[in-house]
Amino acid sequence: MMPPEDPTQEPWVEETATRPPVHDRFLDEHAGPMVRPYVMTSGRIEPTRGKFDLITLVVAVGPEPEGAIGLGPEHLAIIRLCQSVMSVAEITGHLDLPVATVRVMLGDLLDKGFVSMQEPEPEADMHDIRLYKAVIDGLRAL
Repeated sequence: MMPPEDPTQEPWVEETATRPPVHDRFLDEHAGPMVRPYVMTSGRIEPTRGKFDLITLVVAVGPEPEGAIGLGPEHLAIIRLCQSVMSVAEITGHLDLPVATVRVMLGDLLDKGFVSMQEPEPEADMHDIRLYKAVIDGLRAL
């Protein structure tokens, strides 16, 4: 690209003519048009309800609903996957989506009553002296 004669002219003006059209830039020969994950969640990055760790277990409450308003194909795929108990990590792997996107969708499904979840048990309080006393008593009993 030649430097512009007029120093106030933006150099990017000439480059835009050589770029492929927008509809060609976001195509994949095997997958078709690419949909960005934030489009699937309407730009949300946090679930409306529930805290979904990677080991949180999710199960569908009933069969896949037909014509459920407000649910996208990914939401329906989650309901199909969760007919048996599945962790958030497994769901993410099956859908090949970012975990943040899956968490938002799971929050939507939880909000609408299509799934239930079981959060992992919190870790033991390592500052509780009773835990240490129980370990010492157990060792002495050996």
